[in-house]
Amino acid sequence: MNRQLVRRVVEERRTIVLPLLVVLVANVVAYALVVRPRGIKSAGAADRAVAAAGALKAAEQEVASARALVDGKVKAEEELDAFYKKVLPADLVAARRMTYSSLPALARKTNVKYEQRRLSVDDVEKDALLGHLNIRMALSCDYESFRAFIYQLETAQEFVIIDDVTLAESTQNEPLTLTVNLSTYFRLRRDGA
Repeated sequence: MNRQLVRRVVEERRTIVLPLLVVLVANVVAYALVVRPRGIKSAGAADRAVAAAGALKAAEQEVASARALVDGKVKAEEELDAFYKKVLPADLVAARRMTYSSLPALARKTNVKYEQRRLSVDDVEKDALLGHLNIRMALSCDYESFRAFIYQLETAQEFVIIDDVTLAESTQNEPLTLTVNLSTYFRLRRDGA
């Protein structure tokens, strides 16, 4: 029955239904040929834009990281240059001078008996920039004085490294006998330097 009703309406209203069907078919064709492909293309463009924004952000982070690395390298070079010029002794004579009076004075200040000292310089390689001065000190004191000596040595302005400490046993009433191996580095003079 529905079919008959539809047929009758189409036959009686043919002048209205036919243009509507033509417009409906034209809309479907326009959607299929124009709107849908542009929508897909637009979605693809949006996806590409999101991907490009992500790539841009990653590139900006890489640039910031590279700049931080360069800034860090420049700062490290400045600090190393300051270390070489301000902290390290200028040459072997300056290194000996720095340790010659400061170590015995530090021992006196902390009630450590300074018994002897021996200095030696390591052989220098051909292209080396730094020399190495070894200092071997024999000391005697009580434990608290030794701790104070080590603390003062570690916090002193002079660049001296504690390489080794050897503690010899003593009887109950005798002071500790210590051997302390220290070292410092110094700049080697080069042509043009």
